[in-house]
Amino acid sequence: MSVGHFGFIIHPLSVKEDMARKYAVARYLPTRLLEWGLKRMSPMMVSHITGVAGCDGARAEGVFVGCPLGPRQMLELDPAYVIGRIIEAGKLAQDAGARIVGLGAFTSVVGDAGVSIARGLDIAVTTGNSYTVHTAIEGALEAARLMGLDPARSAAAVVGCTGSIGRVISQMLAAVVPHLILIGRDEQRLREVAEQTRGPAQVATSTNTADSLHAADIVVTVTSAVDTVIEPEFLRPGAVVCDVARPRDVSRRVADQRPDVLVIEGGVVAVPGEVDFGFDFGFPPRTAYACMSETIILALEQRYESYSLGRDLSAAKVTEIAQLATKHGFRLAGFRSFEREVTSEHIERTRELAERARNRGIPGG
Repeated sequence: MSVGHFGFIIHPLSVKEDMARKYAVARYLPTRLLEWGLKRMSPMMVSHITGVAGCDGARAEGVFVGCPLGPRQMLELDPAYVIGRIIEAGKLAQDAGARIVGLGAFTSVVGDAGVSIARGLDIAVTTGNSYTVHTAIEGALEAARLMGLDPARSAAAVVGCTGSIGRVISQMLAAVVPHLILIGRDEQRLREVAEQTRGPAQVATSTNTADSLHAADIVVTVTSAVDTVIEPEFLRPGAVVCDVARPRDVSRRVADQRPDVLVIEGGVVAVPGEVDFGFDFGFPPRTAYACMSETIILALEQRYESYSLGRDLSAAKVTEIAQLATKHGFRLAGFRSFEREVTSEHIERTRELAERARNRGIPGG
């Protein structure tokens, strides 16, 4: 059986922390100065990925390629310039033999969500958003059950529902929960998403994250904000928050001040085989983000097509990529929260504290 070949483009999510891994002095320098330095660097090969082995005997290998721009630069610099830098990175993957390249973090949201990047390359491009949607919903619902919540009797909220990922998550959650709150900044776009969200759920919309989250048992947050948007006082006791966004939407203060709330990272996936990524991106060995995993799944299938691209995702593709993931042995790898494993003991303690807070009648912890 032939080997599938893929590439994946990464970039610094926290400019100071990520640069300090290689250059210790970076932790003492202003972020704007570090960004100035990044802008003058060229895309680079980061590592060779080996050992991916699907359950049916399929094999894949690939490369990580670095695009040296931080999140703020991705959003604030001229989109044509940023897309050009991402294309440069994609060409490095292409020259290394990749037949499909995945777009990590902010490289997938710049401009037209990968469409222009695909035009600039001779290989397929995917944002990985279809599998990201699946794992976000799967993770949020499983975490809710472990916290003693019945999704069929719970209220859910989607923060950032007007984005491509948020829209599909909203549509799929509407079939699972009885009450759904759609939260975004643009009232017109909120109305559009609400009209597209069909299911038994009663749907409400809001532009006020702080006030609206008090009513939600399950929160999925997937904005493209550079800074955090969810603070400790926004959440009700016992809430489960699945943070799909990178950089995070959930403030670290939530972990410090709200032990009665369970925060998990969306899209942490176990990759089959004796996988060696050749690079430490903060996950345990042989696990990856869902967007990375989608790229690998398509390489295992040798489906070199631009699978998740642009602003329009479909529930059908979410279902299909989930089936392919199961075929090859990909699975949800438990939960992580702020770089740490979420243990069963942690969940049980959170559940106990949430019950105490509810008994005291504390609306926001």
